[in-house]
This record gives sequence, C-alpha cells and structure tokens, in this order.
Amino acid sequence: MTADNILGILIPFVGTTLGAAMVFVLRNTISENLQKTLTGFAAGVMVAASFWSLLEPALESSKGLGKLSFLPAAVGFLIGVGFLLLLDEITPHIHLDNQPEGPKSGLKRTTKLILAVTLHNIPEGMAVGVVYAGFLSGNAGITSAGALTLALGIAIQNFPEGAIVSMPLKAEGMSKGKTFLYGALSGAVEPIAALVTILAAGAVVPVMPYLLAFAAGAMMYVAVEELVPEMAEGEHSNLGTIAFSVGFVLMMVLDVALG
Repeated sequence: MTADNILGILIPFVGTTLGAAMVFVLRNTISENLQKTLTGFAAGVMVAASFWSLLEPALESSKGLGKLSFLPAAVGFLIGVGFLLLLDEITPHIHLDNQPEGPKSGLKRTTKLILAVTLHNIPEGMAVGVVYAGFLSGNAGITSAGALTLALGIAIQNFPEGAIVSMPLKAEGMSKGKTFLYGALSGAVEPIAALVTILAAGAVVPVMPYLLAFAAGAMMYVAVEELVPEMAEGEHSNLGTIAFSVGFVLMMVLDVALG
C-alpha cells in the first residue's frame, strides 16, 4: 500500500472526528430541524455511494457472466443486508432517535449510543476497504480517483454523524473533552475495518464483485433502517428529504466527475 492509499482509508475517520468537534462550537443540543437535515444529507450520500461507488463496479466487473452478470451483485447485496441485520439483533445499542434496540443488557445509555454509531461505521469502513482492494488488485472497474471519491463521500456523511453522537453525550452532562473523544473513537473502527477488508480481499480477488455488493447492502441497510426513519420523525418537515436529495446528487457528481 502507498501513502495515498493509507491516507484514503483514514479520510472517513477525519470526517467523524471533525463532526465530533462540533461540541466545542455548538452551544446546546442539535435542534430537531438541524438533525433532520444532517441525517437526511448523510442518508443521501450513503445511498448514492452504495450504487455509484459499489454496485456499479460490481456489475461492471461481472460482465463476463453474460445474462447472469447480476448474480454476484444481488447475492453480495443481500448478504450485506443480512450481516447488518444480524449485528443489530445481537448487539445491545440504541437507534439514533434514542429508542432502545437490540437485546437487553446492563450497558449505559451512552455506551449503547456509541455502539450504534460504531455499527454504522463498520460497513462504511468495509466499503472503503473493498474499493481500495479492488483498485490495488487491478480491477478494471475501479480507479484510484474512484476509491478516493468514495472515501471523501463517506467522510462528508460522517461529519454530521460525528456531531449526532457527540452532542447528545454533551447534553447528558459529559465534559466536552470526553464527548469529543467518544465521538471520534466511534469512527476509529472505519480505518480498521478498511484495512482488514483490504488484507482479506487481496487473497480473494475472484469474489470482488460479491464484496463490493456486500458493502453496498450493508450501507443501504444503515440508510433505510436508521437514517431515513430518523429524518422523517416528529413534526412533518421537508428538510430531511431536501437534504437527502442534495447529499445524493453531491455524491453522484463527485463519483462521476472524479471517478
């Protein structure tokens, strides 16, 4: 791996860290409208990234299968959804709307919130890792610019996510330093997941389309299960939908223009 590749897998973590740093800038908790906007934007970026940066290269690299070229993408996508569903079921956590989920446990509420965001970050780290692995393996459908674009897109959507996890912790009375640290650490799993995926994918290049689609399915699960319901919750507002559209278009433009 080159220095550029290492920088690429660290970019999403930087996005989360900058978002967590909002505890030093924002005075109180995030308003409902701002949270809808941030969550909708993050959802739009994730949905666009799932297709343009992951599913499209998976389909492209499977063209040799002819009419069955959809098979790796379909199978990998469903396995990715199932993987996140399983994690949701076995890991004690709460959703971003602060509703309890997962098995009962004695964990503190703050711990469950950090676990929830960490769960979100696993597929994002895997997505960056599998794209870089595809590039390093010489996959014709993936370029260095395309891999960097995905990393940048995820970093952009990680910014609001970092703020969404750190601000509630601050509202509960935790010091700014601790809330920033916990918010930043929730994103530390991303470069780890990316690196593990790169190391694993390097030995199984033939199943690269499945891995790309797996990451897409996992990211889509997070968007549909967590982010979209959150942006539509409470008093009716179009802010979440507008922000979703902006996030989707931004990620699409980045991927097509830079990829």
